[in-house]
Formats: sequence, structure tokens, C-alpha cells
Amino acid sequence: MKTLVLAEKPSVGKDIARVLHCSKNINGGLEGKQYIVTWALGHLVTLADPEKYDDKYQTWKLEDLPIMPDKMKTVVIKQTAHQYNNVKKLLERKDIKDIIIATDAGREGELVARWIIYKTHVKKPMKRLWISSVTDKAIKEGFQHLKDASCYDALYYSAYSRSVADWLVGINASRALTCKYNAQLNCGRVQTPTLAMIAMQEDKIRNFKPKTHYGIQILADNQKWTYTTNKNEIYLFNEKIIDNIIYNIKNKSLEIKDIKTTHKKKQPPLLYDLTELQRDANKIYGFSASQTLDIMQSLYEYHKVLTYPRTDSRYLTDDIVPTLKERLQASLGGDYDNIIHDILAKPIIKKKHYVNNNKVNDHHAIIPTEESPYFGQFNDAERKIYDLVLKRFLSVLMDDYQYNSTTITATIDSYHFKLLGITVTQLGFQQLYKTDEENTLPLYQIHQKLDVITINKLVGQTNPPSYFNEASLLSAMENPTNFMQGNQSLNRTLVETGGLGTVATRADIIDKLFNSYLIEKHGQDIHITNKGKQLLNLVPDDLKSPELTAKWEQELFLIAHKKKYSNDFINEIREYTVKLINEIKINNSQGTYRHDNMTHKKCPKCGHYLLEVNGKKGKRLVCSSRECYYKENISIITNARCPNCHKKLELVGKDDKQMFVCKTCGYRITMKQFKKDRKTRQNTANKGDVKKYLKKQNQNTQDIEDSPFAALLSIKDNLK
Repeated sequence: MKTLVLAEKPSVGKDIARVLHCSKNINGGLEGKQYIVTWALGHLVTLADPEKYDDKYQTWKLEDLPIMPDKMKTVVIKQTAHQYNNVKKLLERKDIKDIIIATDAGREGELVARWIIYKTHVKKPMKRLWISSVTDKAIKEGFQHLKDASCYDALYYSAYSRSVADWLVGINASRALTCKYNAQLNCGRVQTPTLAMIAMQEDKIRNFKPKTHYGIQILADNQKWTYTTNKNEIYLFNEKIIDNIIYNIKNKSLEIKDIKTTHKKKQPPLLYDLTELQRDANKIYGFSASQTLDIMQSLYEYHKVLTYPRTDSRYLTDDIVPTLKERLQASLGGDYDNIIHDILAKPIIKKKHYVNNNKVNDHHAIIPTEESPYFGQFNDAERKIYDLVLKRFLSVLMDDYQYNSTTITATIDSYHFKLLGITVTQLGFQQLYKTDEENTLPLYQIHQKLDVITINKLVGQTNPPSYFNEASLLSAMENPTNFMQGNQSLNRTLVETGGLGTVATRADIIDKLFNSYLIEKHGQDIHITNKGKQLLNLVPDDLKSPELTAKWEQELFLIAHKKKYSNDFINEIREYTVKLINEIKINNSQGTYRHDNMTHKKCPKCGHYLLEVNGKKGKRLVCSSRECYYKENISIITNARCPNCHKKLELVGKDDKQMFVCKTCGYRITMKQFKKDRKTRQNTANKGDVKKYLKKQNQNTQDIEDSPFAALLSIKDNLK
């Protein structure tokens, strides 16, 4: 008799199979003497579309809503049905005595496995593997500490409840809005509040009124001294006061009144969770949230050098501390060997700054594994992300950054001027980041007088809030309390549960907003489109607020901790959905939706007019009919750079008329000339390099975004 191990992805399954000595290839898995390892491809089973309950739902009608199945059905996802059938046959084998669930250790991972197993109607004993990295050591230790799967039943019910609730609300609200306004309008519990936050930020910017402020800076002894009020203000909004001070201090000396030095220390930043890593990768390298997650997934699954990426914790647990030395030794061979040797030369001391069992839920922070990296196998993006994580990991094991902060206060008559200086006493973890903060001041004595060389009047204006970029939007999704009405309990819940979405889904949510043409990019800034603004005017208020997620998370927490029944929560959501759909049908009866991006070009498939939209990777035409999937690219933002201003070039035109265009400086070059110049510049390049580049651009052409209709019709897209 054998044990079947069910992993979530092929790469993880193959790692587990290697450790368990399963080397015989079988359909959908690997077999050994004691174990058979198989895998999902993410979700293989999902909640059924409405038309699976009744054929009439194939046609979208407002009068059919809300759709309320008595019992939720699951279906096998068509695109991966072959793998589901492989897993089903293995589960049904008579020589399989029990099952080990080895999907990702978390709420969604539990749902992936249970839906597959329950769909097959196989009833065999189940155990759970719970690991945070896929190194051989972690897998072996995980198999030594298997738990009964029933320990995670409540986690499954929590995930199931979330999925059903999102289906009921997302499917019904999206269909109601689409039918009522005859436009491609989809909404959801997470994506709509995220869209609302972007709109609110734009409102703040639009309504912002700048104020002019004034200050004074004087030059004495080659040092710049700043005027400061008794309340430590360096700027005033009253110009007359500043002008009066300048008049009064002319031709007078500066006298030293006070010298105060304070010793300060700065701890290293916390370890990375996924959201913090996505933020830094966006700020430092311009990577999108989804790019960073994909790179992390490769470093975790393929290279095995980093731990599980989809974590919302920035701390480690006690059991990880004994492994730190081995992880450090494995990290040797790169740019930080001297620092690693220095850390290893002393005992590793556990500190509360990075070890806290109470602040780790499913997975600890992202850190290197005990696997040595082969840097030659990394691409440029992988090297950059690995470097970020390694530096953050090393920093928490290093000394604090310590410095002396000196404030010198001087006066001219009764007016105070200050000079600030920093002297580093211990560089500590800052040697990793090469920051130059030191500003050593001259030695002064109390009552010493200095001649004033120049007096400068400083004039400036208050700055408006910044538009969201992907980094700042991730921060707002993680902590959206600034966009809430102020219910302290709900605010606390959102902070504790990680905000809107999860670390694993936020990148997808942002991409869905782009793909549905509700938001667009201007450079790195994110702007709401007219379609997005209109949608927010038509959506019920509940669906625009982060409070809804907070309320749900409170309930899901109770379910996960066996303090509430799943059925009770789902029944409450059914009642809520009825109320929501009635509100769309009745209360918004005066609302209208108007396309402002309609072109005069007709769809070649159905004859409806095409809409011109700005996608995340370029412009395209999409059909205005919600039943049609036609799309046509106008331009694609490529990775090729303009030789004049170094901005990214856009690829426009078709076939032999394709051309690269720079929208910044106007540079233009035909595809034929581009390939010729590329070959001239890169003497070592061959035809394969150009083909590879063009193939990548062609792939971008095909994969820019799915039609908003597909996003609307797809349960997976609408419910996250």
C-alpha cells in the first residue's frame, strides 16, 4: 500500500518526489516504493458558473437576479481538466491507503486540495504537510511532523465561506450593473474599494490648494543656519513676519547659545513580507507587484533559495533561529561575504526585533533558505530581488546603526537659528545600504560669535498629495484605514488581517483594474479612467468601502477558530446579496453609463463600434458589445529604449508597417531598420537573439490584457 501526496504546483511536487525517492514517471505524477506524488496546477476545481445551475442564466437578464443556488456546485476547470483526471485516477487507486495534503500552507491552499479531493468523492484518511520552504531539509522535517488533516477543517470552511460569499456578491452585482447599464461593468469586494481609494486620492489632489510658505537661511562660518520658531517651525505662512525678521537681523552677528548632543540608535528594518518586498521592488527597480511575485515564485520554486513568498509576516519563529547559521553559510559566494563572515564570527543572538512567534500566522518572513544560490543561473530581475531579500536578512543579524545627533542653537537678538549635524559612531547594518548621512560640524563654544555672510529668504509652496503608484497603492491596500469612516473595531480588524486582499492576491487585483480599463498609467502614476469614475457612481456604497472586507474578515476569523458556523455566515451573505441587488435595481434607477471612448471603427466580428482603451502595456481597441471578445492592439509599450531620451519605445502598426515610436521626443524607426541597427550595435548577437526579442514582443502583443468581458464572465477574475 502507498501514500498519495498532493502538492499545489508541479515544481513543488517534483521537489517533494525527489526527497521521497519517487522517480518513476506516471501520468500526472511520480511514483516510488512508498509514495506517489501528484500535483494541482493551482486551482483544478472552482465554483460553477450560473449557467451550470440553469440554462436560462446563459442570457444575462436583470429579472433573473439575484442568482441564489440552494447548494453550491463545483466544476473542474476546463483548461486543466487533464491534470484533474490524472489526480482523480491516482486518488481512486486501490493501493492508495491515505492522502497527504501538501498544497501551499494557508487558507487558499487548503481550499485547492479539499475541492479536488471532495470532487472525486474519494474518502481516505488525510494528513497535512505544513512547510514554509521547499528545500530538502524543510521537506524532510515537514514529513516528520505531519498533522491530521482534520486539524485544518476550520481553515477550509473559512476559505470555502470566503469563496462562496465572493461568488454570491460578485456574480450578482456584476451581472446587475452590466445588464442595467448595458456596459461591461464588473465589481467585487476588494477591487471596487481599491478603485474607490484611487478616486479619493485624485479628489484630494484636485481639491488641493497650495499655500505659499516662507523661511530664512543664513550663511555663517560656511555653515547654513535655519531660522526656527519656538515651536520648532522652520516655515511660516505670513510673509510680513519673515520680512520683518530679515530687516531686524541685517548687519548683526550670530551668537552660539546652546550645543546639545544626543546619542541615537536605529534598528534594522523588519524582514520582508511579500507586500513590503513588492513596494521596494517597485520603488527601486520599477517592478510591478505581479512581476515581483513571479520573480519570487521562481526563486522559491525553481532556484529554492528563498522561502515561501505569499507571507504577510515580517518575523521569524523560535524554531527558525537554529537554522540561521546554515542559511548564512549557504548565502556565501556573492557580494556580501565579508559581512556574512563577520556575522558568523560571533554567536547569533535571538532578538525580539526579528523573532516573535505571536506575529507569525501561516508563514514566517521571507528569508534565504539553506540552499546555496548559483548566481550564474539567475536572470537580472532574479538577482535584484534575491539581493533585496538577502540584504534585509543580513541587516537584522547586524548591529544597530548608532550616531551622535548634534543641534547647535544660535541667536541674533531674540531670533533662533539652528544647525544640525550627525557623527556616526557605529555604522552597523547601514554598511549594507551605503548611506552617507554623516555631517560633522565645526567645534563651537558657547557665546562664540560668527559673522553673517548672507541672508536668504526661502519661498516655497505646500505640495499636493502624490498620485498612487503600485508601491503606494499596495501600502494603501495593506492599511486602508485612512480611507475609512473611522470605526475603530473595523480599522483594527483590517490592520490585523492584512487589509484589502491578501499578500497573494493584491497584485492580481491591481492587474484586474488595469485589464478592465478602470485605471491606467501615466508614467508610474496610476489614474482612474472615466469608466472607473462612472462605475463608482453606479455601485452601491457598501461595495466601495473597505469596511465590507473588515466585517467579512471578522466573521471568517471566527469560522477559522471554530467560533462560528460556515452556514450561518453564508446565509447572512445571501440576505445581504438580495438587499444589494434590490438597491441596484431600484435606488439607482436614474443612473446612466456613457462611453466617452467610442471610435467610428466597427468590430469585424459583430459590427458594434470599437472602444479605444489604455491598457497597462499599451493602447488597444475592444468591442463595445458585452457578448463579443474582439480586441485589437494599437500600440505596445516595449522594453526597447529610445537612443535619444532612453524612454521605452512603443510598437505601432501591423506586419511590414510596424514601427517603434518614442512618445517623449518623437524618435521613430521602422522594424526593418531597428533589426538592422540592433545587429550592427551588437556584433556578437545572432539571428536567434533578434528572434527571441521579437518573439517576446509578439507574446506581449497576445498577452497584454484579456477582454473586460472575459474578466467579467470569469468567476476567478470577478471574485478575487
